[in-house]
Amino acid sequence: MLLVINTDLYDPVPRGLCDLLIAGGRILSVRPAGEMPREALPVFADSFRVVDAKGDMVIPGIFDRHVHFNGAGGEGGPAFRTPPLQLSSFVKAGVTSVVGLLGTDGTCRSLEELLMKARGLEEEGISTWILTGSYALPSVTITGSVTRDLCLIDKVVGLKVALSDHRGSHPTVEELRRAASDARLGGILSGKAGCVCVHMGGETSGLGPILEALEGTEIPIAQFAPTHIARNTRLVDQAAEFGRRGGLLDITAASKGKQGSDLVTGAVVHRLLSEGVPPGNITLSSDGNGSMPTFDAKGEMTGMGIGPIDAVLETLGELLRADDLPREAVIALGTSNVADHLKLPRKGRLRPGCDGDLLVLDGDFRLRTTVAKGRLLMESGKVLVKGTFETSEER
Repeated sequence: MLLVINTDLYDPVPRGLCDLLIAGGRILSVRPAGEMPREALPVFADSFRVVDAKGDMVIPGIFDRHVHFNGAGGEGGPAFRTPPLQLSSFVKAGVTSVVGLLGTDGTCRSLEELLMKARGLEEEGISTWILTGSYALPSVTITGSVTRDLCLIDKVVGLKVALSDHRGSHPTVEELRRAASDARLGGILSGKAGCVCVHMGGETSGLGPILEALEGTEIPIAQFAPTHIARNTRLVDQAAEFGRRGGLLDITAASKGKQGSDLVTGAVVHRLLSEGVPPGNITLSSDGNGSMPTFDAKGEMTGMGIGPIDAVLETLGELLRADDLPREAVIALGTSNVADHLKLPRKGRLRPGCDGDLLVLDGDFRLRTTVAKGRLLMESGKVLVKGTFETSEER
């Protein structure tokens, strides 16, 4: 049982100074500071922890919808495959909920391995889901079909495809329409989102294939969630119109000086909002642990990086410090908006009945403490819970 007291609470809506009581992994009560009823507190102190967050802000734990937690990459050959992530990487990045997925390589990497990695991270302390598919269509699956994966595998919440990218399969409109239909049906039958996460490349076709696939159908535009939409200005132009029509947009977070320019963060968020995209239609994700190759005009790889898992945390901090958007709108980009898109109502908010996933941020909006499912994973910057095979040196 955990009691967090004297916190400036954003759930992500601002609630003022509050105390939160968490037990059994869920939030039991949220009260004004000092008003938690005595009968709500435990009799035995052995199982009871208090975190005093006086002077700090508490927000929901980050929900990162795009992380290659079992590794990705391979564009430069076997030596360029990124390794799996360990639990402490998530803890230090404030990520308490995560969706894992395959990337370019749907040939040598498997969904079965991804699923087992997700189950392992869940046992170690955070909440996990995965997407079926990879870049190419027809999709790789576990059961033989996208619909069956969604219906029969608890952790599968959607489908991954790639469009307008030289590494993708350049599917026909009919192939894309069929894939979206399969994901939608699987979502309907399983009670899940069944979203289609679309990796967007830099080709001039942009979002065009999605719009063509939707034409003449009753598939909702929100079935698609294009990501990497800040890859170039032309794609942002298309994304603004897509978002105004009700489409979901995911921006790959990039703090200043990393992964390119400011185009990837605040400037794009501001533009989308100013052009009428509903705030709830925008999310941030890290593309964490994915390879970040650069290519020349001939399509030859010229360099390789790796996506930082803390990109959402760093970007939220920068946006909060800029103080030119409502705090609740900024926080929602990496918390409640993601949970809403994926139809996971216990995530992304700090209210009674929700999971006890929270972060304590200091006055400069930097991470101090991470709590996942009511368990202290990091306190005052010290990681308390590590992965099964993390050595003391790695910690």
